Amino acid sequence: MKIILIDNVKGTGKKDEIKEVKDGFASFLIKEKKAVPYSNKSKELLDVELKDRKEKEETLINEMTELKNKLENLELKFQVNTGSNGRVFGSISSKQISEELNQKYNIKIDKKQIDANNINCLGTHYVKINLHKKVTAELKVILLGGE
Repeated sequence: MKIILIDNVKGTGKKDEIKEVKDGFASFLIKEKKAVPYSNKSKELLDVELKDRKEKEETLINEMTELKNKLENLELKFQVNTGSNGRVFGSISSKQISEELNQKYNIKIDKKQIDANNINCLGTHYVKINLHKKVTAELKVILLGGE
């Protein structure tokens, strides 16, 4: 029997795939709401849903690309305490970068999206921000020394 998977099924296939399975297994999958019987109508509905999802994904990618361009034109400056030889006490975290973006520019980015490793010396650093699996921005972070 031909079915359309509406959920991932281990050993059978992924969501939205059309598969040929044994009748008993097909009945089980349909009863468990993991598949629907294949028909011209269900195929049309699947095509419409896939098209919708693709359009939403493209819109999201365009929005994230605009945000990327905005972020790459910004620079965040942090005033940090330093020791006698210019060494920074502590480091700048992704949480601090996220909060600074929100406060100064009203840009809300989750700290988990920010890859801020070893920002612990004075100068300019570039931080990667994963906006989408296909869109990554680089933000300029500058550490300025203090007393």
